[in-house]
Amino acid sequence: MARPSTDRITRALRSPVTFSVLAGLVIGALFLVGTGADPFAAYGAVVTGSLGADGIGATLSTVTSVLGMALALAIPLRAGLINLGGDGQMVLGGIAAAVTGLYSPLPAPLTVVLALLAGITAGAGYAALAALCENRFGVPLLVSSLLLSYPATSLASYLVRYPLKEPGSSLPQTRRLPEGVALPAFGTSTVTFGLVLVVLAATAYWFADRRTAIGYEIRMTGLNPRFAAYAGVERKGLTLRLMATSGAIAGLVGAIGVLSFPYRFLDGSLTAPGYTWTGLTAALLAAAAPLGTVLASFFFAVLQVGGLSMERTTEVPRELTQVLQAIVIVFLAARPSFSRRRRKTVQEPIAQGEFA
Repeated sequence: MARPSTDRITRALRSPVTFSVLAGLVIGALFLVGTGADPFAAYGAVVTGSLGADGIGATLSTVTSVLGMALALAIPLRAGLINLGGDGQMVLGGIAAAVTGLYSPLPAPLTVVLALLAGITAGAGYAALAALCENRFGVPLLVSSLLLSYPATSLASYLVRYPLKEPGSSLPQTRRLPEGVALPAFGTSTVTFGLVLVVLAATAYWFADRRTAIGYEIRMTGLNPRFAAYAGVERKGLTLRLMATSGAIAGLVGAIGVLSFPYRFLDGSLTAPGYTWTGLTAALLAAAAPLGTVLASFFFAVLQVGGLSMERTTEVPRELTQVLQAIVIVFLAARPSFSRRRRKTVQEPIAQGEFA
């Protein structure tokens, strides 16, 4: 009777993602032992510091940005398209939301909605520009999205250092948004309604991926682009739609960042934490699957927040959590190679008749 559950556990342990995470944790523990630290105490500090009463708020705030960027990058990745311009799209969304919040004549609640829409529109339009560069001029999306990110971040930096700079401030930042122009927070925590918006985006992604024709086309294109083309999927149109959706979510993340504490656009505050690259790591770890992307984003947010607690309580540098992320990705990338080598090792004796 226990056999089916045992088989499911065995399959889960053999999955590339589970194997990569466990391998990363084991190697990280070996690093800790080599430096004289207690791996159980270090990992315990990560868990309690990120999921305990004092850290869960920071973890959920981090999840908002990490999951948002992971979704933004997972959507085109599901079709085999890599969007490396998340930073630029997020920053443009943030600066658009800041300008809208500062100068909108509408009441505060409507201004918040308008600022979110401005961020979404700015991110979507800029990502669509990268798609047009590939469709019209043949510039690979990998290159166009990455290169377009630099002028976007530079433009935002110029705006907050000169025309939009807060008078009398030594920091490159805009003025604080007017009273009431902010996303509602849950109680006294730093977690805002932005988390709900990102979860709704994740839910919509899951529904579209599993229950709609466009989701099937996206998966089919990612698995076999030539077959998808033979089946009638128009690649250029799909690329434009997916990139616009990707940029829209990245712009939403930027707008959420501005409409949350400190309620202004501060140069570098959206890009310095590395949400784009952490989100890309989460999307790659989950192979862009909706549920897996959510779980991977939460896992990396726990590492990011828990690393600070680990550094405070055990004096183990928080950079160890970045090492763990790198190890997980390395094992995930190497796993298919190991599998092919193992199959080849087994098949060669069979072909030679040794197991006749």
